[in-house]
Amino acid sequence: MNKKTLHIIIAALLVGLSLSLGACKGAKLRDADEAFDRGEYYDASVIYRKVYNKLTKREDRWLRGEVAYMMGLCYRKLGQSSRASAAFQNAIRYEYEDSMALFYLAEAQHHEGKYSEAISNYHEFLALRPGHYASEIGIRGCQLAQQWKREGSRYIVKSAKLFNSRRADFCPMFLDANADQLYFTSSTEKATGDNKSEITGTKKSDVFFSKLDDKGKWTRPEAVEGELNSEWDEGITSFTPDGTTMYFAKAIRKNAPSSIDIYTSTRSEAKWSAPQKFEITADTLSAYCDPAVSHDGTWLYFSSDMPGGQGGKDLWRINIKDKHGTLENLGDQLNTPGDERFPYSRTDSVLYFASDGHPGMGGLDLFKATLQPSGKWFIENMGSPMNSAFDDFGITFGKGESGYFSSNRGDARGYDHIFSFEKPELKVWISGYVLDKDDEPVPNAIIRIVGDDGSNQKAVAKPDGSFRFDLQRGVSYVMLAGANGYLNNKQEFESDIEEADAEYNVDFILAAINKPQVIENIFYDYDKAVLRDESKAALDEMVQVMKDNPNISIEMAAHTDRIGSDNYNNRLSERRAQSVVDYLIKNGIARERLQPHGYGKTRPKTVTKRIEKLYPQFHEGDVLNEEFIEKLSDEDKAAADQVNRRTEFQVLSTTYDMY
Repeated sequence: MNKKTLHIIIAALLVGLSLSLGACKGAKLRDADEAFDRGEYYDASVIYRKVYNKLTKREDRWLRGEVAYMMGLCYRKLGQSSRASAAFQNAIRYEYEDSMALFYLAEAQHHEGKYSEAISNYHEFLALRPGHYASEIGIRGCQLAQQWKREGSRYIVKSAKLFNSRRADFCPMFLDANADQLYFTSSTEKATGDNKSEITGTKKSDVFFSKLDDKGKWTRPEAVEGELNSEWDEGITSFTPDGTTMYFAKAIRKNAPSSIDIYTSTRSEAKWSAPQKFEITADTLSAYCDPAVSHDGTWLYFSSDMPGGQGGKDLWRINIKDKHGTLENLGDQLNTPGDERFPYSRTDSVLYFASDGHPGMGGLDLFKATLQPSGKWFIENMGSPMNSAFDDFGITFGKGESGYFSSNRGDARGYDHIFSFEKPELKVWISGYVLDKDDEPVPNAIIRIVGDDGSNQKAVAKPDGSFRFDLQRGVSYVMLAGANGYLNNKQEFESDIEEADAEYNVDFILAAINKPQVIENIFYDYDKAVLRDESKAALDEMVQVMKDNPNISIEMAAHTDRIGSDNYNNRLSERRAQSVVDYLIKNGIARERLQPHGYGKTRPKTVTKRIEKLYPQFHEGDVLNEEFIEKLSDEDKAAADQVNRRTEFQVLSTTYDMY
């Protein structure tokens, strides 16, 4: 047999095999394939399922694997991860030859929250396809997802039941900054038209809205009035800041894959006008979807698979105030080879979006991107519970850190629903008391607190001396307390950056100007005037008092107990007073503001309320002179002598260096 004859025989066999395979597939399978090619995933999945159930013979094993794989692709498109996972497992079991079945299985398990199984299959696929971007990102996402679930966040997420139907409800958006009208997309049975979507199996979506009534409650959702909704899919809305112009996505399907474009509609009273197509480029093959008007109305953000991106759907923006329509891709920091969708511009430098190309918990995750002064974006996954193993996307903010987003979590059919979220404000505050040296409240004390974030607060202490200020996390504060007849007192501290409620406490002890003030914890060696090391903290506080009150001049007085001669005690107390003055001068206090004086035992202490608390055996008003002390027990004599041994300062003038 010559080579030419052999080629003819082989060709004939191949044609026969092809015809045989075509016959095996049958008309139904061809219908399913054609529906899949048109993007009619729901219709295709129904046909594939029927064909799969009929392929029970051993010789149909290879075809059963192929049909299982195609079913998996349909369920993947429909967001039905558990069904997709089962289908891809069957495709692998029946030895379907395309290795992508293994990757899609890992992806579906990731989407189900089965992170350990997903990681294993991602690794197995990477052994076949080293460097596969989506698998590497998938592994990282599964690892982080487990951490995010453990850590949680302060977000509180709840199902917004009033807005949700038995079909898909998604992409909520407030009409304007008042946040009293909420628009969203829904395929509820109340949507326009009777035909079901070949893609989803539900009615084609329309735009609905709800508003707050006089009691602050949301009304039952209604389809928007006017000419906006039609027999086609409408939805994913956004509005100019004044709420008069809507940008929305519209999918028109005429016996071919859907053409998704952005349209505009204007509001007159309560009705929306007939849509007008918003032309972005002359490219008619690309999809333009997920419109989002910037907070200032300058830019329209959107997602598209047009050429010039990173792969999949990318985030773009176009200047809608510029007649030339400046068009920009948001770059490879935000965009990945995966899909980046559903942008939301909150400020000039803060953008929210959904992505399956950054490490995430499964499917689409919500991300926050903050533009840095360097021009680079800082991107962070919003974590759990904002994100889940399912698709989480389409966020809008109302008042503060609250709003709505959409997710298909908890719905086995893969239908999206609307969820509310709120991030309660952290309760960070500082409280305390303003007291005098005798633990009495200082009347009409004023407290000021200044933060390095620019904050500046002022308050008057209550009659009991108490005060309280709300704070921010991670801010350095300086506090100053003062009152007429008292010296100022300053304190500094920094609030923690940890995301948790926190209370700080600080008390201010103010020194009265019109009477001597004891300086606690100043110690000397016995029979000496040398200051001991443990006196440093108290002396440093005195230095700070002098710096906080730069216009005062003081007398620094030292006192002794009753033991010893008058001459001895006078000379000892003079040397001790001078030691304190020398320390203050050494630490930057002007000499002319300080007058040392040793009083020896000539000024015994009169018991104050504070001394009475420390020494209950004495009573307020008692004068601890020699006559009084001689009547006490030895133990109480020692206590009285200790009270008399003291260092005090007395304000002499409040006008130093003022003239």
